[in-house]
Amino acid sequence: MTASSVPTPESQSSADRSGPGRPPWGLGWALWLGIAAVLLEATVLIGLGTAELVSLSSVRLAMGLSTAAFFLGYGALLFFCARGLWRREAWGRSIIVMGQLIQLGVAWSYRSATPVLALALAVTATVVLFAIFHPTSLRVLGDDEE
Repeated sequence: MTASSVPTPESQSSADRSGPGRPPWGLGWALWLGIAAVLLEATVLIGLGTAELVSLSSVRLAMGLSTAAFFLGYGALLFFCARGLWRREAWGRSIIVMGQLIQLGVAWSYRSATPVLALALAVTATVVLFAIFHPTSLRVLGDDEE
C-alpha cells in the first residue's frame, strides 16, 4: 500500500465520514422517507396512548392502563429505532421491519370492517419496508454486498 492510496479526510465525502453514531448528512432519500414514516407511526401511537390515559375510567382501569402502556411503549420503541437509523445504526432496522410485517397482518384483518384504516396501515407499512430495503438504504447502513 502506497501513501497515495491511503484516504485522507479531505478526499472522503461527508457521506463516507458519517458512520454509526455520526450525523446523517447523506442518508439518501429512501432512508429519510422510511425514518419519516416510522416517526409518523410513533407519533400516532404515542398520541393514542396519551388519549387512552386521558380517557381512563374506573370501570376499565386495567384494560386502559395496559393499552396505554402498550401504545406508549411501542411508540417510544419506534422512535428510538428511527433515531438509530438516523444515526446510521443498523440494529433498529430489524425491529422496524418486524413491526411493519405485524402491521401488514393487522391491516389484512381490518380490511372488511374498516377498509380506510386497513389501507392506511398497509400503505404506511409498505412505504417503510420499501425504504428500509432500498439499495441506497442498505448501502448507507453498511449491508450492501458489492
